[in-house]
Amino acid sequence: RPPRSTLFPYTTLFRSPMSTSTTRWTFLTNHAHVLLCVAADPDLRLRDIALKVDITERAVQRIITDLATDGYVQIEKEGRRNHYSVRTELNLRHPVEEGARVSDLVALIEATKRT
Repeated sequence: RPPRSTLFPYTTLFRSPMSTSTTRWTFLTNHAHVLLCVAADPDLRLRDIALKVDITERAVQRIITDLATDGYVQIEKEGRRNHYSVRTELNLRHPVEEGARVSDLVALIEATKRT
């Protein structure tokens, strides 16, 4: 299996170069990671998202359900596959992020991938 950093490079973008910790923590939650994966590729399978985020398929399924229940992701069936649409106009949920939209988060991450 490739190292986590090649599967999901967003997590290493925010790790401090001065960190000597052996724990694998990130600034973004798994919900944010799944949302970013779906925003980048709306046709990803749960298995592919699980590999990128380094969590189980069942965890991805729960997160997608959470995001869909709260309106952040819309799911459309296309044959045997799902197509996901991210509602980027919605606000982020935490009071610290008040006023910021999903589109702001996606744009920030996309901008870091281009540099």
